[in-house]
Amino acid sequence: MNPVSTLNIQSEYEPPTEFFRRMRVKHSALQKFGFKKDSGRWTYSAPVANGALVCTIAVDAGGMVTENTVDATTNEEYVQHHIAAASGKFVGGVRRDIMALMRRIADACFERDVFKTALARSILSFAETEWGETPEFLWKNFPDYAVMRRKDTDKWYALLARLTADKVGGSKKDIIEVVNLRRTEGMDGSRFLPAYHMNKKTWTTVILDGTIDANKLLRFLTVSRENAR
Repeated sequence: MNPVSTLNIQSEYEPPTEFFRRMRVKHSALQKFGFKKDSGRWTYSAPVANGALVCTIAVDAGGMVTENTVDATTNEEYVQHHIAAASGKFVGGVRRDIMALMRRIADACFERDVFKTALARSILSFAETEWGETPEFLWKNFPDYAVMRRKDTDKWYALLARLTADKVGGSKKDIIEVVNLRRTEGMDGSRFLPAYHMNKKTWTTVILDGTIDANKLLRFLTVSRENAR
C-alpha cells in the first residue's frame, strides 16, 4: 500500500487539521519517530528554513494534530506561512519544509482512515485478511475514492467512495459511503442501484448504511473478485 501522504504531495502550506483529516494516528509509532509526551500530548520539533525556525508538531490524545513554528533565536511565533498572500523565497521555503516534515510524520506515524461505516471497514478488513489486498487511492482530486484490485490480474473488483447522497438519488446534504461491485445473480431490489460512475450493465452500487447484511455483502464482494479475471 502506498504511504498515507501520497494524496498531499504539494509545496503550498496545508493546515494539519486538513492534511491529517483522512488519517488516524498510530500512537505506538510516535515515540519511535522521536515524539515526546508531555501533559497528555505528543510533540516533535525540527529545524526548518535552514535552522532559522523551529517547527513543532503536536498530537493530542484524540489524534488532533497542530503545528507551531517559532524563530530559533527569539522564540517568537512565525505565522507568515499561514497567510495565503505572503510570498517570497523565504516563506516558500518554510512552507515546503513544514509540508515535508508533516509528510514524514504521516508516513511513519499515521494510517489512512477515510471510510467510517462498519460495512466499509468490514470490506477492507476482509480483503486484507483473505487476499492481502488493500485499497488504492488513485486520484488526487478525489481522495475519498479507493479501488480494490486483484494482485494476480490487476483488475478492479470494488470501488469504495464517500460522496453526497444526491449522486445516487438521495439528499445532497447527506454524506454516505458506497461500494461498487461487479453485478452478479441476487443483486436485485431497491438496495442495488445503477452503478455510480461505472458501467451500469456490469456494475452496481450498494449504499453502506446497514440495509444489507455484512455477511451477504462480503459474499457479493468475493464473487465480484472471482469475476475480476
